[in-house]
Amino acid sequence: MLDAELLKKELAPHGQEHLVRFWGELSEAEREQLCADVRAVDVAEVVEYFRRTQETSRTDQQKLDDRMKPIPPHIHGSAVRSGPREIAAYEAEGLLQVSRGKVGVLLMAGGQGTRLGVTYPKGMYDVGLPSHKTLYQLQAERILRLEELAYSRTGRRGSVAWYIMTSEATMEPTLRFFEQHAYFGLDRRNVVVFEQGLLPCFTFDGKIILDGKNRLSKAPDGNGGLYRALREEKVLDDMERRGIEYLHAHAVDNILVKVADPVFIGYCIKKGADCGAKVVEKTNPTEAVGVVCEVDGRFQVVEYSEITPMTAERCNNDGRLTFSAGSICNHFFTRQFLRHVADRHERKLRLHVAKKKIPYVDASGHRVVPDKPNGIKMEKFVFDVFPFSERFVTWEVDRTEEFSPVKNADSTGKDCPATARNDLFALHRRYLELAGGMVTETEEDFVCEISPLVSYAGENLEGSVADAKLRSPIVIWAEGEVPASNGTVNGTAGYINEIHAYA
Repeated sequence: MLDAELLKKELAPHGQEHLVRFWGELSEAEREQLCADVRAVDVAEVVEYFRRTQETSRTDQQKLDDRMKPIPPHIHGSAVRSGPREIAAYEAEGLLQVSRGKVGVLLMAGGQGTRLGVTYPKGMYDVGLPSHKTLYQLQAERILRLEELAYSRTGRRGSVAWYIMTSEATMEPTLRFFEQHAYFGLDRRNVVVFEQGLLPCFTFDGKIILDGKNRLSKAPDGNGGLYRALREEKVLDDMERRGIEYLHAHAVDNILVKVADPVFIGYCIKKGADCGAKVVEKTNPTEAVGVVCEVDGRFQVVEYSEITPMTAERCNNDGRLTFSAGSICNHFFTRQFLRHVADRHERKLRLHVAKKKIPYVDASGHRVVPDKPNGIKMEKFVFDVFPFSERFVTWEVDRTEEFSPVKNADSTGKDCPATARNDLFALHRRYLELAGGMVTETEEDFVCEISPLVSYAGENLEGSVADAKLRSPIVIWAEGEVPASNGTVNGTAGYINEIHAYA
């Protein structure tokens, strides 16, 4: 027999006894659901989280200018400023670890494409390439090509385990999508899909919001929920069983991401890092991105709103911004570091607050959809583990080669499918030109797509395009890849068969 008074007694010390106020109106099944919902939450912990958010909000109002220092040069590597031999050494180390099966990928894919105007997971989004490949497919094929590259360089065949963190809303659609597409040629045993946690939503005065008379309002705990999920979903245990030592973590929406980038991984390993961040140079002082820097002797990401314009505009003698390392949600971790964070530091992660319009049940039991923010969602950010690192490094890359997120609808004109598509076309055009291809057309309206199964980062093209005169649109795919009836491309890894160009 369910006991409302007992549940109320458990909630009262934390000021949350209002959660059972509709008990008398609920059926037995609804009471069971409410009890399960409440007991799935550590109420004492989440109430403490709310208290901490209030402290954090007050602290965030204090500017950090006087406590900030730029990243020391000896741990701030750069793909742009490093020589070919240095880059080759890092790449060789990364490919060696891939061939030994020591590398895994952590993909943060909990978001739906709401801002893109779709209701399905963002990884399933078709950005409008000639092949119609989705973000998931592009990244899966980069993993396949990387495994082949590692094999060709070392003579040893290893696999890259792909860990995909979804949310409650994206878990089932993602699983179905991968099954429908036969995991895009990957061994399904190496694709591990798991779910991040949820946190209750609160009113501004600290009360957990009821989404219905018998259920709590909850929201995903942010990409920083990764660390708890790795522990609770036994993902770290899986990594240990596989012998994985190094992880590349990134967001799903970057169309240019170099998945399990061997250069980045090799750099971090050779530096002895336990944690690393890939960064891009800020375009200007007011660009709305966080910067990686040192604060009070530890490394962290400082949001652009947390510093004054004067600090943001500071420049070095060479004219570059002093605080130029823009954060792009692209990180390296050792497995040991992840275990250390998950077991010892996860509860200490900083909490971030988003004021939202959150549907709620009013005192009379009616569900209300507010027209202005009425509560908060709490979330953790993946980069907030940087201060726990003992051997932190950064690696700066050219954003035109590695960063173009798909976040907004095309109507915004920024970080949208159109800009991502054009950035990919421009990058692939440069690959062709570096391989000796001759392209005479202007970049405006230029279309050029190279299958990731053909080339991971511009390699493997010389034999097919050197001295060739190329006209847009250009599509290059691997042997076995053919357009499917729905316009998508499905295929397996192989070498370049021929150049196919179609409108």
